[in-house]
Amino acid sequence: MNQRNAPLYEALERHRSDRIVHFDVPGHKGGRGNRELTDFLGEKCLKADVNSMKPLDNLNHPVSVIKDAQQLAAEAFGAHSCFFIVNGTTAAVQTMVMSACKAGEKILMPRNVHISAINALILSGAVPVYMDPGINNRLGIALGMSITDIKNEIEKHPDAKAILVNNPTYYGICSNLKEIVELAHSHNMLVLVDEAHGTHFYFGDNMPVSAMEVGADMASVSMHKTGGSLTQSSLLLCGENVNYDYIRQILGLTQTTSASYLLLTSLDLARKNLSLNGREIFRKTIELAEYARREINNLGGYYAFSNELIDNENVYDFDMAKLSINTSEIGLAGIEVYDILRDDYGIQVEFGDLGNILAVVSAGDRAMEIERLISALYEIKRLYAKDPTDMFCHNYIKPDFVCTPQKAFYSNKKAMPLKDSTGKVSGEFVMAYPPGIPILTPGERITDEIIDYIAYAKEKGSLLMGTQDMKAENIMIVGE
Repeated sequence: MNQRNAPLYEALERHRSDRIVHFDVPGHKGGRGNRELTDFLGEKCLKADVNSMKPLDNLNHPVSVIKDAQQLAAEAFGAHSCFFIVNGTTAAVQTMVMSACKAGEKILMPRNVHISAINALILSGAVPVYMDPGINNRLGIALGMSITDIKNEIEKHPDAKAILVNNPTYYGICSNLKEIVELAHSHNMLVLVDEAHGTHFYFGDNMPVSAMEVGADMASVSMHKTGGSLTQSSLLLCGENVNYDYIRQILGLTQTTSASYLLLTSLDLARKNLSLNGREIFRKTIELAEYARREINNLGGYYAFSNELIDNENVYDFDMAKLSINTSEIGLAGIEVYDILRDDYGIQVEFGDLGNILAVVSAGDRAMEIERLISALYEIKRLYAKDPTDMFCHNYIKPDFVCTPQKAFYSNKKAMPLKDSTGKVSGEFVMAYPPGIPILTPGERITDEIIDYIAYAKEKGSLLMGTQDMKAENIMIVGE
């Protein structure tokens, strides 16, 4: 078999042509049981929505076509082994953390991790050692992991089992991954990389280094973000120093036993497409992103940042495929520009925070759509720009860590108004989504700065999640 094969897709095509009579699930029976759904998704799609069976293998115990498809993906990404994930990259991140650390064991990680990593701490009982990323005050964004800071934390916590690295961040910031891996391995620590936004690093030319290229132990890759597979499909890549079968067991704790063959097949075909056409796909992506960046910066007021941020410390490299745009100088929060683009111009960007928007560009975009975005940003500046004084745009607040996320989350808790909670210890999350990086996690002390930040984010239109109170007016605090 080679990269031109797609063994799972090919097996599914054979199965569809066999005209099997189905007395198994799913109950829609190839779409015949739900005509409206079939009309919406198409008959071919519904007939491919099948259950695990011998000819199609089983994701939780792969021995044939899924095993072959995963091995081809491992080869394509330069990994020792690979798991197909159908519970989103969330499941991959949680599996990395839970397989590397048992209850009570330490893991070094930046505080600006995705909520999935903190959730893994709640599930496993692992103890976080948070490292503050650098902050770019102009942009209001957290940066990457400094080698100096990592060395200091390793000296303080030589018993830590692993280091988790965001690479790249949502905004395109990359850390010195090669040196992090060398440093961690010299202290017998595993390196886990949240590479959700880095699929293209494995196939494009002149990209930042990928996790597998520099010998990381595990990496979670959101194939659906920039790799072309269906939403919720992902990969967990593994190096040779980890126990594949143990990781498979850990993955089975959280991943469904009813894997969607639509998601699995999309991973198989997306891998094939990237293997054969990835260089051209991402060459075009970079070309479109670079053009948009130049034109947006020429508008004035906006700042589409790029590799000029590189300082070889907190910003070691930059993902040129990212179109991250700071909006603070036109006096509008990123979330405000996000809303105006969608509501007034019919343009949906990936997210807006308090100071920035992120537009995901891919080879599937067309030049006319890039021009439409540029024109809309020009109009928004002309119609809505205001005095930027008093803009509050920082998306990272240094945490006051009191107890582990697991201890706080499962403690006896009581609700109180968020505005009155200064000094209390949070028993739940507060985060703006996307990007899904918590403002507050269980076990952290609530401060006036955090309360003001949350109030400002709500005022600007951010979607706040994580609290039992859907309006985020009350918060569960650790009982006293």
